[in-house]
Amino acid sequence: MSRSRRQYPFHLIEPKWQSFWDAQQMFRAWNPDEEIPARHPFAQRHGVSGKLGASQLPAKFYILDMFPYPSGAGLHVGHPEGYTATDILARYRRARGYNVLHPMGWDAFGLPAEQYAIKTGQHPRKTTEQNIATFKRQIQSLGFSYDWTREVDTTDPKYFKWTQWIFLKLYNSYFDPKRNKAMPMTLLEDALSDNPKLKNDWKDDPFLSGTRKAWIENPPAEQKTPGLRREFIDRWRLAYVSEQPVWWCEQLGTVLANEEVVDGKSEVGGFPVLRKPMRQWMLRITAYAERLLDDLNTIDWSHSLKEMQRNWIGRSEGAEVDFEVARSEGDDRAAQRKVPSGKIRVFTTRPDTLFGATYMVLSPEHKLVDPITTPEQREAIANYKTEVAKKSDLERTELAKEKTGVFTGACAINPANGHAIPIWIADYVLASYGTGAIMAVPAHDERDLEFATKFDLPVVQPADPKTDWRGFTDEGAATNSANDEISLNGLSTSEAKRKIIDWLETKGLGKRTINYKLRDWLFSRQRYWGEPFPIVWKKDAAENWYHEALPESALPVLPPPLEDYKPTPEGEPPLARARDWVNLPDGSKRETNTMPQWAGSCWYYLRYLEARNSTSFTGKNAEHYWMGWDAEVSERRTGTGPRTSPKSTPGVDLYVGGTEHAVLHLLYARFWHKVLYDLDCVSTAEPFFKLVNQGLILGEDGQKMSKARGNVVNPDDMVNEFGADALRLYEMFMGPLQDSKPWSTQGVEGVYRFLGRVWRMFVDEKSETEFEQAETAAETPGSGAALDSIKLGAKIKDSPSTQAQTRTLHACIKKVTADLEHLRFNTAISALMVFVNEAMTWETQPVAVLRDFLILLNPFAPHLAEELWAKLQSRFKLSLPALTYAVWPEFDPALLVEDTLEIPVQVNGKLRDVLVVSINATAQELESAALSSDKVRQFLDGKTVKKIIVVPNKLVNIVAV
Repeated sequence: MSRSRRQYPFHLIEPKWQSFWDAQQMFRAWNPDEEIPARHPFAQRHGVSGKLGASQLPAKFYILDMFPYPSGAGLHVGHPEGYTATDILARYRRARGYNVLHPMGWDAFGLPAEQYAIKTGQHPRKTTEQNIATFKRQIQSLGFSYDWTREVDTTDPKYFKWTQWIFLKLYNSYFDPKRNKAMPMTLLEDALSDNPKLKNDWKDDPFLSGTRKAWIENPPAEQKTPGLRREFIDRWRLAYVSEQPVWWCEQLGTVLANEEVVDGKSEVGGFPVLRKPMRQWMLRITAYAERLLDDLNTIDWSHSLKEMQRNWIGRSEGAEVDFEVARSEGDDRAAQRKVPSGKIRVFTTRPDTLFGATYMVLSPEHKLVDPITTPEQREAIANYKTEVAKKSDLERTELAKEKTGVFTGACAINPANGHAIPIWIADYVLASYGTGAIMAVPAHDERDLEFATKFDLPVVQPADPKTDWRGFTDEGAATNSANDEISLNGLSTSEAKRKIIDWLETKGLGKRTINYKLRDWLFSRQRYWGEPFPIVWKKDAAENWYHEALPESALPVLPPPLEDYKPTPEGEPPLARARDWVNLPDGSKRETNTMPQWAGSCWYYLRYLEARNSTSFTGKNAEHYWMGWDAEVSERRTGTGPRTSPKSTPGVDLYVGGTEHAVLHLLYARFWHKVLYDLDCVSTAEPFFKLVNQGLILGEDGQKMSKARGNVVNPDDMVNEFGADALRLYEMFMGPLQDSKPWSTQGVEGVYRFLGRVWRMFVDEKSETEFEQAETAAETPGSGAALDSIKLGAKIKDSPSTQAQTRTLHACIKKVTADLEHLRFNTAISALMVFVNEAMTWETQPVAVLRDFLILLNPFAPHLAEELWAKLQSRFKLSLPALTYAVWPEFDPALLVEDTLEIPVQVNGKLRDVLVVSINATAQELESAALSSDKVRQFLDGKTVKKIIVVPNKLVNIVAV
């Protein structure tokens, strides 16, 4: 920093109190049955010590940040915005008497560290540890009140052991559609065994008894086919293997998720990607689609955030309809004859328009494309598929883009009218949605109409909207919709839907169904720096490879040491290079894919609850306490209840993070949590009760901060120049938390000056000047102890407050408290500024008033508040608690009721004086007071008062000539 005078000595104050907090473990959150030292400030505030049960502890408040990925670039000033908001609330809740859990950790697996390892040969762990150290130093420099005893790192084997354990829970479970929950695979395996031992546990279960019936109906010879029973069981697992079209990046040597592909290139590096089928591990999140939707109604999230989740899940009610395939002969479509070669199943939300289906479109990846394509069309089809493989799903479904497609040469039979309709492939149909095929009704779908218009395909009207019907997408009466067995003509859309579905089900041509845009979670990556799967591959008697879970005793499965982190020349994942690690003595092979970065972030909030537990992923008592276990719900669900039950918010009380994680991270974490809930591993159905997304802090140019734009602001620079408290205060003063707003270094200077005013309001100017002179003369920087030479100002006295001072304080208490409850940080800071402006004018500043003000200031500027609190304690020999646990003041509404009014007095319409009068003053009293005012009388000399106008509680206007 330049040698210009600081507003206050933050450079000494902040490290002093950060060291003090760390030494005291000031922000430690206490679990049930933990030993609480009697001298800890928490124990002193709550009058407790020793080991306490959950019912003896104060109410919990679990406040969570979305933990960061520690990149090599470190933090920029946008990162601390959410952390500052949660820290303010954590400090506020401690003052309100809560046992606050406010932890921090690192989402540390990731592709950047692996790419750096490929370039330099440095192990990703070393890079990750260096980055974590930088992030932690920067975060700690801002004085956030995290409980660092609970710090987690997803790359730590002690952590990812339990990530692998949760994967085994998924692998060893199936979803029972009748019970609508996950169940242990042991029940399904027993139901399909030749000699069931657990029949009493499943005989009344419709799904298991029905599955057993389906199995035993197979011919005995097939039942003895090696591996068939295992394959039958594996198809129900929540974690399963499937051949999937995935994004493959040759340069990165890995599969990428949709969100990691931008404009046909990898988000990291900008390398080309293409679609290719590969064996992948999948998680059956689709089984939970309905619960993921329904339970959104039980949590306190914003409407927009819930809608993002609902849209991603994409629930649609409609029908599945089967179209029989027929090959074409000649160019005359009317002369095509039916040649059965399979069925194409489509999902539609408008089965009432079936009579208007004039062509079909398959996704280029559909399994029937190659079998039905005629020889004349094979080259065109192959070329089109190659081009489509380079496009992202977003590019393919962009409504504004020009429609493209290729005719397969084959046709299908419309089951409603028996007409042969052509089958095309087009990129706007995705294999991942519905069945990967659509019936096209161009009369009532804008996209289908554009396609039909471009390729000269027929358009038939199946609904009458009483307006221009081409491209009409709303509801209307059915028309042109009849055959010899059924007529929809004249029916409303809803009636026509019911009738056509009934007819399709009767004819065996379709069925009612609910469809979701949500797809099962592609869960494997071809990377080194990720959690290895606890899976091995073995051969059966027929030499077929099959997968098998490792026992829990084998966890954690550690990644092997490598010198080359690239995929093998054969395209296998990097782990395949470690031959001795892959090939086990019994002939089995380890799985060489790794888990995605999402895995560790799906459950970290649970590890925080008991981060050092070596025997379980979290402690049962800790989970019940911090996640707000409801005894009555638990008893209804399991038949057993606890002895006590804290009545508190179910799940994390408040979760704060960026909108970039508004869908996938939250959806995946909710899915894992529900599986763990079904298996009685956790006690609440939802993980995050209240969630808030903070807005972006943009660069000073109004653009998103990035190195490429050169608009990144390093928080280290701001702390060095203005102090951590000023940075914290400015981040919250910029505007509402949820809004995006541009950075302004001048704005930091403004709040820095405000903190200087707070400092000068408390300290003696002479002693501060002497301190500054001594520091300037010193050859080495001073220490926190040197601050003791700065004394409090003489205006601060241990005397009663005036009515006006008390009213000013209580107005501030009321405003700050209400604003914190509703996350209105910027207006709470404004209230603190109003108080300081008023208090600076007082001739005497009562200790009791300033003490309560510091409690209000503490969440926002904790270092400065602590230093001034200590000075009050020292000067007046007060027995004050640690500021972190000082009781939050309550405002008295009666003290805010005004008993006087300021009444302006005008003479001939011009303001001449302002009177302070009783709120109950009569009109006559106001008139008398106005005429008695010396300031008013000088404007009445030599004049005659003609009229006095009194507006009660407003003004007095004297008319004189």
